[in-house]
Amino acid sequence: MQRLYSVPARGARASLFGAPIRLVATALLVGALAAPTLAHSVKNGGLTIDHPWARETAQGQSAGGGFMTITNAGRAAERLVGGSTPVAARVEVHTMSMEGGIMRMRPLKDGLPIPPGGSVALKPGSFHIMFMGLKRPLKRGEMVPVTLDFARAGKVTVQFKVEPVSHGGSHGGH
Repeated sequence: MQRLYSVPARGARASLFGAPIRLVATALLVGALAAPTLAHSVKNGGLTIDHPWARETAQGQSAGGGFMTITNAGRAAERLVGGSTPVAARVEVHTMSMEGGIMRMRPLKDGLPIPPGGSVALKPGSFHIMFMGLKRPLKRGEMVPVTLDFARAGKVTVQFKVEPVSHGGSHGGH
């Protein structure tokens, strides 16, 4: 009886199955190496700025909000005092409070303290930065360069990812 098919030799079979395994291993390695980029954080000395993001804005809107978490692993207190960006005339550090059912946002004249060994979350409905005098709308998906100004660490440049207005959990509507 004549054989109509052939079975690959042992070495050939190993290479036949080895290619997909190598492909998966390479994909996992690339994913692991990309994780810090996907995490979207910046370290500068003892400071870590995690997931800086801004809300998309409408045409003609003059201000926009920026959010992040700042962790101070240092031994001395730090203070976020302001910043700058090419997309706005000013970057201010603000607080938000409710007074008599009215939301009030005010600049923090002395900046936002970040305690040693602590973190501060800048989020909707709380502390945040304001992009004042927007020169153009912030568009979903873009990365906006912002240089944050700290009292001790000096200037730290980060990229704010522009997210939909609904981003930000239960405070998305504020």
